[in-house]
Amino acid sequence: MLNNLTDCEDGDGGANPGDGNPKESSPFINSTDSEKGKEYDGKNMALFEEEMDTSPMVSSLLSGLANYTNLPQGSREHEEAENNEGGKKKPVQAPRMGTFMGVYLPCLQNIFGVILFLRLTWVVGIAGIMESFCMVFICCSCTMLTAISMSAIATNGVVPAGGSYYMISRSLGPEFGGAVGLCFYLGTTFAGAMYILGTIEILLAYIFPAMAIFKAEDASGEAAALLNNMRVYGTCVLTCMATVVFVGVKYVNKFALVFLGCVILSILAIYAGVIKSAFDPPNFPICLLGNRTLSRHGFDICAKLAWEGNETVTTRLWGLFCSSRFLNATCDEYFTLNNVTEIQGIPGAASGLIKENLWSTYLTKGVIVEKQGMPSISLPEATPVNMDQPYVFSDMTSYFTLLVGIYFPSVTGIMAGSNRSGDLRDAQKSIPTGTILAIATTSAVYISSVVLFGACIEGVVLRDKFGEAVNGNLVVGTLAWPSPWVIVIGSFFSTCGAGLQSLTGAPRLLQAISRDGIVPFLRVFGHGKANGEPTWALLLTACICEIGILIASLDEVAPILSMFFLMCYMFVNLACAVQTLLRTPNWRPRFRYYHWTLSFLGMSLCLALMFICSWYYALVAMLIAGLIYKYIEYRGAEKEWGDGIRGLSLSAARYALLRLEEGPPHTKNWRPQLLVLVRVDQDQNVVHPQLLSLTSQLKAGKGLTIVGSVLEGTFLDNHPQAQRAEESIRRLMEAEKVKGFCQVVISSNLRDGVSHLIQSGGLGGLQHNTVLVGWPRNWRQKEDHQTWRNFIELVRETTAGHLALLVTKNVSMFPGNPERFSEGSIDVWWIVHDGGMLMLLPFLLKHHKVWRKCKMRIFTVAQMDDNSIQMKKDLTTFLYHLRITAEVEVVEMHESDISAYTYEKTLVMEQRSQILKQMHLTKNEREREIQSITDESRGSIRRKNPANTRLRLNVPEESAGDSEEKPEEEVQLIHDQSAPSFPSSSPSPGEEPEGGEAAPEKVHLTWTKDKVVAEKNKGPSPVSSEGIKDFFSMKPEWENLNQSNVRRMHTAVRLNEAIVKKSQDAKLVLLNMPGPPRNRKGDENYMEFLEVLTEHLDRVMLVRGGGREVITIYS
Repeated sequence: MLNNLTDCEDGDGGANPGDGNPKESSPFINSTDSEKGKEYDGKNMALFEEEMDTSPMVSSLLSGLANYTNLPQGSREHEEAENNEGGKKKPVQAPRMGTFMGVYLPCLQNIFGVILFLRLTWVVGIAGIMESFCMVFICCSCTMLTAISMSAIATNGVVPAGGSYYMISRSLGPEFGGAVGLCFYLGTTFAGAMYILGTIEILLAYIFPAMAIFKAEDASGEAAALLNNMRVYGTCVLTCMATVVFVGVKYVNKFALVFLGCVILSILAIYAGVIKSAFDPPNFPICLLGNRTLSRHGFDICAKLAWEGNETVTTRLWGLFCSSRFLNATCDEYFTLNNVTEIQGIPGAASGLIKENLWSTYLTKGVIVEKQGMPSISLPEATPVNMDQPYVFSDMTSYFTLLVGIYFPSVTGIMAGSNRSGDLRDAQKSIPTGTILAIATTSAVYISSVVLFGACIEGVVLRDKFGEAVNGNLVVGTLAWPSPWVIVIGSFFSTCGAGLQSLTGAPRLLQAISRDGIVPFLRVFGHGKANGEPTWALLLTACICEIGILIASLDEVAPILSMFFLMCYMFVNLACAVQTLLRTPNWRPRFRYYHWTLSFLGMSLCLALMFICSWYYALVAMLIAGLIYKYIEYRGAEKEWGDGIRGLSLSAARYALLRLEEGPPHTKNWRPQLLVLVRVDQDQNVVHPQLLSLTSQLKAGKGLTIVGSVLEGTFLDNHPQAQRAEESIRRLMEAEKVKGFCQVVISSNLRDGVSHLIQSGGLGGLQHNTVLVGWPRNWRQKEDHQTWRNFIELVRETTAGHLALLVTKNVSMFPGNPERFSEGSIDVWWIVHDGGMLMLLPFLLKHHKVWRKCKMRIFTVAQMDDNSIQMKKDLTTFLYHLRITAEVEVVEMHESDISAYTYEKTLVMEQRSQILKQMHLTKNEREREIQSITDESRGSIRRKNPANTRLRLNVPEESAGDSEEKPEEEVQLIHDQSAPSFPSSSPSPGEEPEGGEAAPEKVHLTWTKDKVVAEKNKGPSPVSSEGIKDFFSMKPEWENLNQSNVRRMHTAVRLNEAIVKKSQDAKLVLLNMPGPPRNRKGDENYMEFLEVLTEHLDRVMLVRGGGREVITIYS
């Protein structure tokens, strides 16, 4: 941690150049370089001189807090770059606003947008007062709960530009923040399109209908003509609004007063009209034919006949239903059977109409709007309706969930203030106060409007979406006082203002996301003008907004943006709930009126409303958010913002670890949790990367993997090397797709370091149960004999700790992850049962594509007293119950005499041990002593068999590769040595030599390179009778050998012969690893036994179980 804090001494505050806002600009430690190089001349603080380089004085800290700005760091960097390019310029300050201008008014404008004036009356008419009241209450409750959660988050620290995105990303992490932020950006952009479409609808339907470019030839083409007009004029209005926003946000703020004045005036006009209607209802008659509502566009008098003088004449209405204007014309059957009546469209609040509009009247598309309870003579149901007749038709099929989707955007302006948090003087104070007051105000207006509309306006007029029955007037305008034009003009400017607010907030949101650098392809949109105005983001916003305008239908655009807004609100509530439940120390919001249950209720409401509005839109929105989440996870920059998801992960990990402490895992849940011990070179690079390839193939991304390494030295001196080694191992783990952890330990010696790793690796119940290590290559040639001693101690410690051990020999020949075996076998030599690891490992390997096509073969060894046929049957049955597919073979190993080859191998092994114990001299003296021993041995061999001299004893000078793998001719020692290297009085292997001298460095006997080549070319020679005599003459020397070593060597030789015979072509051989001797004086012999056991095999894995069952036949 100290290193992380002191890494930022270059003055960049730990932020990468151009990285936008990886860490919030802060006046705390290492945040700026303004104090860099400053000398502390005062003598009062001499005790803290060392700390002053990295830790600021309290006075400096307080000064930084006083001058702290909540502009994002990327914005300041951009402004500094602009100033540096243009020489000394006067810094441009963005306008700063308070609660009323910065939050309350934008929220009111967005909430009181297009839906209140264009669709709320229609929603009340279709759903009725009761269902509309429930709808409004649910939606307003959702936004109020979200505002409470948002207030808690906003007051828990400084909120720079980005508002809602900033709050979500810093609370839930960059992945959630980016996904939800982009969804909210799309929602805000489509909201701008919806407001523009509402503006055009008001303009063409209620203000200047003659401006329509496209005219419908008949009634069926009116809808298409209206959509085309919306597209053309919407594009023009969008261009004008984008230009206004480009000029500057201060002009939008100036227009805001005018627009909001229109909104307030319009709402007051509605309430005044309601009051007036109670005692003096306005005169808006509607014409009914039977119980069917007629459109006023084609006639003036609501009657079939009229009197002109003393003559009865037909009206224009007659001409619309009959073939001619004459009385004897053929008329529509329904027109003939029913009378025409005229009723008032606005009966007033005192008319008792509220009972009639209390319940819902849902309609299907193309159905005539009818007045309930009105007498009429209906036609048979199969009679078709002429769409050209002047009826008021339903333009879409309506149902409750559709109405929720259309209505919800009317409450979605609550983020308008938080999106502009960069322009606020005190965002922590303004955002909660302004937002909650705006929601309370608008909720009261909406709920009262639902009741008042149902109480004052006739039901057929409410269900008439475009006011055709009231001479094409805006329905809500008919209720207003003193004139409908107050509402028309007010709603027109209101929707214009809401559109401008959306086009102002959305680019700033995108700019904040871009400057954070979490979405690489969006970084270009983080640039803007010198004062931080998002130019490129505005251009992209206008292009996306054009997509919504091309859809052209307000009723189709509304559910789309409802999804994005609801998703954003849901994650705001989730963020507050997570932070509250985790009780993180930094969670100290000034806003106290919140609780996690309220946040959870708000989150549940948002999720429910998403699927109520449109389940398929909800799934699409979640899919988009999920794709963005995965993209940021894999391609985005890694950020550490102290988010709640990280805290949630820590809490979940803590809970899981505590649960794991309750007991060891059941056999059915056992899987190898690996501790992989690797060695690094002087450049801190892994020596054998194939070990990690094997780890990846064995784990397949499951379970725990710890890759450990040990560096010699002290922690203070070698900490940088340890960090480089960790970085190198992590890069290799990433390349090999090994999911796990890295741990590098610095110790005074390798032996203790490995022991510490084995003992302390993991945490709690999440600890390794298996150690994977490579075979110590060329252990004979190490001048320091500590190499193989460390290995044997590792075997002993894993046994003592009940850990399984996997030792890979010839690890450089193991396949990498890109390789594939198209055929071959994995051979298991099951000598002793130590828990079933030998069965489990091939099964796990075959899950990986490298080994998938290899078949599994199991060999077991039968002794003289065993029934090999029954053993094979039992083993086959056992594998069947284990659900493992493998070929089974029983190898019979009969008792036989110990061969001369075995004796000679044992003799050479013990002679090597004697040399190691006798050599206590300097290097030069040791070489002379070795040479004398070699000459004595060579002379003895020449005297006994001059023709068959094949062994030389010397100090090896060859490279590691020359002596690692020996051919069979090289190790046959039947009569190569005819005299012992020491006189018979020399101590046995278990005894200490006389003199008490210190143990020498490791010396050993081996072939010279010339002899290896000569023997290969020479080939086996027949043994002569003289050789046989010499063979028997060596018998007394064999009798002096340790018989226990002879028996062990005999077992190793016999097993090796059987394994080589059966598995020489196998892709991998797994066999039981014998344990080390209990007597430590024979450790070097143990290494020889393992060498002999695994000779002439390409890939070998020695397996030693951990003392527990790891595989079971039970389900």
